[in-house]
Amino acid sequence: MFDSNNPLQHHLKIKKGDIGRYVILPGDPFRTDVIAKFLDDAVLIAHNREHKTWTGFLDGTKVSVTSTGMGCPSAAIAMEELIRCGADTFIRVGNAGAVRNPSERELFDGVIVTGAVRDEGTSKQYVPIEYPAIADRLIVNTLVNAAKARGLKYLEGIAHCKDSFYGEVEPEKCPMGEILCQRWDMWKKSNVICSEMETAAIFIVSMIRQTRAAAIMNWGNMENTIQIACDAIKLLIKDDSN
Repeated sequence: MFDSNNPLQHHLKIKKGDIGRYVILPGDPFRTDVIAKFLDDAVLIAHNREHKTWTGFLDGTKVSVTSTGMGCPSAAIAMEELIRCGADTFIRVGNAGAVRNPSERELFDGVIVTGAVRDEGTSKQYVPIEYPAIADRLIVNTLVNAAKARGLKYLEGIAHCKDSFYGEVEPEKCPMGEILCQRWDMWKKSNVICSEMETAAIFIVSMIRQTRAAAIMNWGNMENTIQIACDAIKLLIKDDSN
């Protein structure tokens, strides 16, 4: 039973003081273990269901990593509970599928997401579909600068955020397959760059709760993406202290 008086958040099992204001958001709970190695003095805070949280330090500032799980419902839960515990700056890291042009995987290291197509159900229970899911401009610019500093090439653009993984990869097996294929072609023609399953909820919750969020996705090399996210947070820490 949900207890609003319990200091521990219902799903993440964290409380105020457990986390930093800066949080890296992978989907996979096992990936939090990898990201924690990029932090100084990282400590496992909690692991409940798909949500696993570590807290450590970057440049002497408390930074956390929490897994959102797969899909917008669990991502929105993670955002809500992290914000309640004091977080206000979020960078989603993860893998994505190419939409516009599959050959871009060979030319670029991944995508810095500037906005998301809200082709999912969770964010519609927050605000009408006309409300855009947009990344924070400062974090986007910081991610771009961090990538350039390491000589890496990331595209900038829109992600398609969906609910059904197999509706994308095997649409022919779905009763709505023809419609799904038509919509996929529409996203391609609209210059949508990649497809994933969490950014829309992360951006929408962040925007309406007046926090900051962005996302950096890759085609396969997660280590580079994690490093850029950590570099970006260091730059944000410096900028926020001025």
